[in-house]
Amino acid sequence: MKARRRTLLGAGLAIAAMLAATPAWSQSKTKVAGIYTVPVEQQWVSRIHKALNAAKGRGEIDYVFSENVSNADYERVMRQYAEGGNTLVIGEVFGVEAAARKVAKDYPKTAFLMGSSGKPQAPNFSVFDNYIQEPSYLAGMIAGGITKSGQIGMVGGYPIPEVNRLMHAFMEGAREVNPKVQFTVSFIGSWFDPPKAKEAAFAMIDKGADVLYAERFGVSDAAKEKGKLAIGNVINTQMQYPDTVVASALWNMEPTIDTAIKKVKDGKFSAEDYGPYSTMKHKGSELAPLGTFEGKVPADLVAKVKAREKAILDGKFVVKVNDTEPKSTK
Repeated sequence: MKARRRTLLGAGLAIAAMLAATPAWSQSKTKVAGIYTVPVEQQWVSRIHKALNAAKGRGEIDYVFSENVSNADYERVMRQYAEGGNTLVIGEVFGVEAAARKVAKDYPKTAFLMGSSGKPQAPNFSVFDNYIQEPSYLAGMIAGGITKSGQIGMVGGYPIPEVNRLMHAFMEGAREVNPKVQFTVSFIGSWFDPPKAKEAAFAMIDKGADVLYAERFGVSDAAKEKGKLAIGNVINTQMQYPDTVVASALWNMEPTIDTAIKKVKDGKFSAEDYGPYSTMKHKGSELAPLGTFEGKVPADLVAKVKAREKAILDGKFVVKVNDTEPKSTK
């Protein structure tokens, strides 16, 4: 009996030692935390939140989140979630890169997947971004083909790479079908300030813009009030603006999130760039259906857009990534 107890005790100690040496992300229970600097209703973050809620709904993860976290408080919240046993922490750290990377170093057994313009950091800090320049190009083609004044207004949050590349792709797409189109570009200095974005859009309309690129919330409201058209970004808001939003470049975070969760579960999470999972090839982005504008957009224009879309998916056309700040052309 004593020998049996010694055997059981030895086995128990061996298992305990094995668990202690196992990274947190490879254990069976997957706890995921989200940290967001804006409300979860904001376009960009809403796509992350949606994908995580879908995984939660499937019973794959436990998911908690904090929204409206200030940059000054971001590091504290990251540490709190890591200390709380969350095996995967997800968020956007564009304004707090240094602090976030410091936290990741202090918790090497926690997996971090962060929206970032920077590179992955070994062993546990992966990055992602909304590489939806392909549908943005297609949406730009539609904008260039439907503008009557030849003037397009573009309202963005901040001139950082993840915004700049979408605007440039949109502009190039518009130029493909309308080489003479002109652009007015403005940044409001906020990720979530609909009234400010609305006022910026009003100013562009006053200068002649009849199509607006709604990179931020508030732009489509201005277009609706003035009887102009808008092109959406990241999410499809046509249901809210059926007579205003013609098309949208959609971001689907499910491929990114689902890949990260699987790697965490398999104990294979490492520092990687998840950006490619946002491309059309991986179904991480797409051009929204025309919906209420079906039949209203010229058939020849629709044909050009579909042909370009097929070329992108077939790998025969590559939308260039340009992260420099876009400028007004008039």
